[in-house]
Amino acid sequence: MCAYVLVAEDDEMQAELIRRSLLAEGHTATVVHDGRAALDAVHEQRPDLVLLDLMLPVVDGFGVCRELRRDNDVPVLMLTARSTEDDVLLGLELGADDYMTKPYSPRELMARIRTVLRRSGRAADRGQDPAVRAGGITVDPVRHEVRCEGRPVECTPAEFEILLAMAGEPDRVFTRRQLLHCTRGLDRASTERAVDVHIMNLRKKLEADPRRPVRLLTVFGVGYKLSGGRA
Repeated sequence: MCAYVLVAEDDEMQAELIRRSLLAEGHTATVVHDGRAALDAVHEQRPDLVLLDLMLPVVDGFGVCRELRRDNDVPVLMLTARSTEDDVLLGLELGADDYMTKPYSPRELMARIRTVLRRSGRAADRGQDPAVRAGGITVDPVRHEVRCEGRPVECTPAEFEILLAMAGEPDRVFTRRQLLHCTRGLDRASTERAVDVHIMNLRKKLEADPRRPVRLLTVFGVGYKLSGGRA
């Protein structure tokens, strides 16, 4: 069961962990960090499911759910550190399909997502291909394979995680710190400069001329992006 999931979570690290878990399950995902961006993304991108944190800035999760239910039946799974009965009841009364209280395990969250999707039937026509494609690059999180224009590419675990993140959101600019999160680098004696080395090595494998990249581009003063758009 593959779906397109919108993750509305203001905690950047938590959002990245959720996004990676979704990709590993074969889903695709987009992350936004405030309620207004979540509403815009739902109307523009028509996701199969919204993972909605209650404590969002600009418009909180209750407000997002209330507005969505005026004209949209997209399934909503609320995520929050607030666990009082009143909060749970209000979320469900506003139209949330399910409710999870932090902290939760990634396995528990993925299981709950499968249940909501199965119940809604929204992902039935998405097919079973878990691969993410962008800029001529295919990254398969289930088979742990990378291909460039159909050619197999051998990647280290860190390189694979970076490509998986960037292919999941083509043309998004990732900071070095965000890409370091993808490689679990904050849990080790690693630095953001290590990301530069990974990108350099990936360019050698993916670019016709690594000195003049057309896929893995540097955005000076910010970080890197994978150019080419989602296939």
